[in-house]
Amino acid sequence: MHVAHDLPGLLVVDPDGRPYAALPASDLVRMLVPGYIQEDPVLAEVIDEPHADRLCRALAGRKLLDCLPVGKPFLPTAAPDCTAMEIAELMARTRSPLIAVVERSSSGPDRLLGVITATHLLKQLIQACGSPD
Repeated sequence: MHVAHDLPGLLVVDPDGRPYAALPASDLVRMLVPGYIQEDPVLAEVIDEPHADRLCRALAGRKLLDCLPVGKPFLPTAAPDCTAMEIAELMARTRSPLIAVVERSSSGPDRLLGVITATHLLKQLIQACGSPD
């Protein structure tokens, strides 16, 4: 994941380039926090910063598939003709920071056209309203 680009998550594709799952950055952060701390959040208060800085090692050697939820992958998708309000509603309902734009095909596999991020959608909506920052 290119954290330098401030991406809100990853869109995972299968070997053929078809969208498979959405993995919000918050799910990756969750992978950094040991299970015992997630079960008892008070423990987070007693871990010092040097120890916390080493938490990123929890991701070392892990595969992307290890980070995906078990079962049906999370993949909110929208058609290319969806309106901004439809995309916003989908993001709100699924609590997803990214939506895959997919062209459905009756004769073959679906085709990924792109990804809409919450940040990009907000920028477009603010610009459309004529509001300065």
